[in-house]
Amino acid sequence: MQSMPSFATVDEYIDAQSAEAEPRLRELRSIFRTALPDAAEVISYDMPTYKFGAGFVSFGAAKRHCAVYGSSRVALTEELRGYRQSKGTVRFPLDQPIPAELVLKLLLATVAEKAAARKG
Repeated sequence: MQSMPSFATVDEYIDAQSAEAEPRLRELRSIFRTALPDAAEVISYDMPTYKFGAGFVSFGAAKRHCAVYGSSRVALTEELRGYRQSKGTVRFPLDQPIPAELVLKLLLATVAEKAAARKG
């Protein structure tokens, strides 16, 4: 059984990914930092994760896509229609730039949703 690599930093994670995934992950990292400037940037479950007061959200790479994990399940339904999704996950193809404004809006909606649920 082959073990998965463990990463100490987000830079290590990104540097270990394919040449196709690396630029998309750098785009995602920039968007996450813009949306969540006070979040702690950590590696959790071997993925870049951003922890904020009410929760966390992560991103990662796969063979043909990169994805945002732990995002809102109800926000931006119409705008996200063209992307593959599952519970709290939105996948973006590696052969297209990350839709920065859409991801930014998704992250802000996720933070608001998690904060409301925590107060709730």
